[in-house]
Amino acid sequence: MGRSELERLSREELIELVLRLQRPEKTSRTSSKPPATDRKDQREHSKPGGAKPGHEGHSRVLSDDPDTLVEHRPEACACCGASLHAALPAQVVSVCERIELPEVTPIVTQHRRLAVRCPSCGERVVAPVPEAARGTPFGPRLHAVATYLKTFQALSYERLQAALCWCGRPLIPTA
Repeated sequence: MGRSELERLSREELIELVLRLQRPEKTSRTSSKPPATDRKDQREHSKPGGAKPGHEGHSRVLSDDPDTLVEHRPEACACCGASLHAALPAQVVSVCERIELPEVTPIVTQHRRLAVRCPSCGERVVAPVPEAARGTPFGPRLHAVATYLKTFQALSYERLQAALCWCGRPLIPTA
């Protein structure tokens, strides 16, 4: 509010404005506001979240020898709708794995999305991302065992990692 606007206010409006400015800010202690609406002083002085500069990322290493290999090949050209035969050359576009915990040994199914060049129009057509490649790479049984061991048996992350290690290769990435 500028000086000219303040000069136009009546005496009562000025008094009300001054009184409003002198009132303490409402917090959960001085009003019925929930505590979650209070400003946190720590937020202003805290460090930003996320990975810090120079931190090397890590991810799970894909299996060199999957138990099952499923290739997802496009069936029709997305550009012209022409049929794409299985004999056409294809290349691997991306690889993702779905890991399931079987009764005795892990079964790793590797899903490869392939791309094919359409012989009719020359368009490069990529197979859609399979449902198995979405979300976590771990199957429901492995997820249930890991949750049980971590939650109900109170295994530390390190011990859980060691418990879920097969063939010298951990299923959970190391920090």
